[in-house]
Amino acid sequence: MSALPQAHEAAAVPPLGSTDRPALIAELARVLPEDCLITDLGRLRAYECDGLMLMREMPLAVALPTTEAQVIAVLRTCHRLGVPVVPRGAGTGLSGGATPHKQGVVLSTARLNRIVSVDRLAQQAVVQPGVRNLAVSEAAAPYGLYYAPDPSSQIACSIGGNVAENSGGVHCLKYGLTVHNVLRVRMVTMAGEVMEIGSAAPDSPGYDLLAVTIGSEGLLGVVTEVTVKLVPKPRVARCVLAAFDDIRRAGQAVADIIAAGIIPAGLEMMDQATAAAVEQFVHAGYPLDAAAILLCESDGTEEEVQDEIARVRVLLDTAGATEIRISSDEAERLRFWAGRKAAFPAAGRISPDYYCMDGTIPRKRLAEMLEAMEVMAKKYGLGLLNVFHAGDGNLHPLILFDSNDPDSVHRAEAFGVEILELSVALGGTITGEHGVGLEKINQMCSQFASDELDMFHRVKAAFDPAGLMNPGKAVPTLHRCAEMGRMHVHHGELPHPELPRF
Repeated sequence: MSALPQAHEAAAVPPLGSTDRPALIAELARVLPEDCLITDLGRLRAYECDGLMLMREMPLAVALPTTEAQVIAVLRTCHRLGVPVVPRGAGTGLSGGATPHKQGVVLSTARLNRIVSVDRLAQQAVVQPGVRNLAVSEAAAPYGLYYAPDPSSQIACSIGGNVAENSGGVHCLKYGLTVHNVLRVRMVTMAGEVMEIGSAAPDSPGYDLLAVTIGSEGLLGVVTEVTVKLVPKPRVARCVLAAFDDIRRAGQAVADIIAAGIIPAGLEMMDQATAAAVEQFVHAGYPLDAAAILLCESDGTEEEVQDEIARVRVLLDTAGATEIRISSDEAERLRFWAGRKAAFPAAGRISPDYYCMDGTIPRKRLAEMLEAMEVMAKKYGLGLLNVFHAGDGNLHPLILFDSNDPDSVHRAEAFGVEILELSVALGGTITGEHGVGLEKINQMCSQFASDELDMFHRVKAAFDPAGLMNPGKAVPTLHRCAEMGRMHVHHGELPHPELPRF
C-alpha cells in the first residue's frame, strides 16, 4: 500500500455541482440491466433516508446490482465521472450512514442476498451482504448452530450493514460484536478494485485490516461477501427478570454482576416508562410499578446455568431487587426478551416520532447518566424511554417528539446532542453500535483530538484517495471542527493554527 496522503488532501471531494445527471444515468444503464437502476422520482423517494428520518436527501439514481461484477462496473463508472457513491444495506441504520448524497448514487446491496455456504464442521457461513441477520441463524439451525450478534432489527437488517456499523445486540456482552464474529470480508473499492481482507483461517498475514474495515460505515468500500463465525446453540438458556424500585440500585446490580466475574449471555435494562410502553405491545408480564427492570440471561449446560443464576440471584438480592423471576420454560424466556426487542416499535405506538440515541458510558455511571437524562427530558419538554445494553454501558434512549412541529424537532436534536456530550464527559463514547454517520459527526470533534481525526482521514484516503465513497460521513474535516470551535487544545497550543476560525 502506498504512503498515506495528508489529511487535508484526503478530505477534499471534487466539485460536484455540475454533475450531468442524464449522462450519468446513460453510463449506468450501459452496465446495469434496466430493472437494476432506479431513476424516477417516485421510486427514489424510498431511498431518501435510512432509519434516521430526520435527515433526508434525494440521490441522482439508485443502483441495485445483483452480481459483484455489476458492483465493480457501477463503482468504476462513478469513479471515472467523479460521482459520489453511498453504499446501502437494508436501510435500517439509525445514524444517517446511508443518507444519499445529492450529487451521488446510492448503491444498494439488497439483491446480493444469497447464502453461499454453511460449513457445519468449520462452523462458518459465507454470505452475501444483502442476507438478513436472522436468515443466517435460520440457515445454520439444522446443524445446531447460529450467528450470535442479534441487533433488535435482526429480522430486517442485513449482514453488509452489520459489517459497516459493527452491530451488536442483546447477546453481544458474552458473544461479541460483529467484529468478533466475522472472519473475512470481500469488498470493492471506489476504483473498482476487489480486496479480500481477513481469512477463514485463525489468522491472516499482514496488518489487521479486518478490524479497520468492520465499522468503517461504508467509507472504504462496498462489501460483496462475508465469512461469519457460527457458534453451537447452548443446551440451556434461562432469563432472570429483576425489578427495582430505584434506578441507582439497578445500576449497582449491573456493576456488581460484572465485578463478580460473571459474563451473562445478555444483561439489559429498561426504565418504568419503557416497560409500560412495551407491555401494551407484547404483554410480557413486566411489573409496571418497578422503576427499572433488568433482564439477565445465562446459557450453557444445565449445571453451568444453574450455578450462574444462583450467583446472580444473590447479587440481585443484595443490590435491592424487589422482585426476581426466572423463566420456567423457553416460551417465558422468549416473552421476557420480546418486550426488550419491541422497545422501538412500542415507542412508535405512543409517539408520532422517536429519536434513538447510542451513547456508551462506563457501567458504574449508569445511574448518574439516567438521572441526568431525566433532568434533560424536563428541560426540553419531551418524553423519554430508556432501554439499553446495561452490561456494556451502551445506551439507547428514545426521545419522543413530533416531526410535524419544527420546534419539537429542534428540541429533540438538542436533547440528543446533550446526551452524547455527557457520554463523552463521563468517560464514554458517542456511539456503541449505530455508527456516527451524519447524526454524530459534530460530536466527533468533542470525542477526538485533531491528530486523531487526521489519522482517520489518512486511513480513508488509503482506500479512497478521491474521497467519493460515502463522503461527508463519520469523520469531520478539521475545518468543520475549527468552525465549531471544538478542536482539542493540548498544553495551551491551538492545533492547526493555519485553519480559519469563525
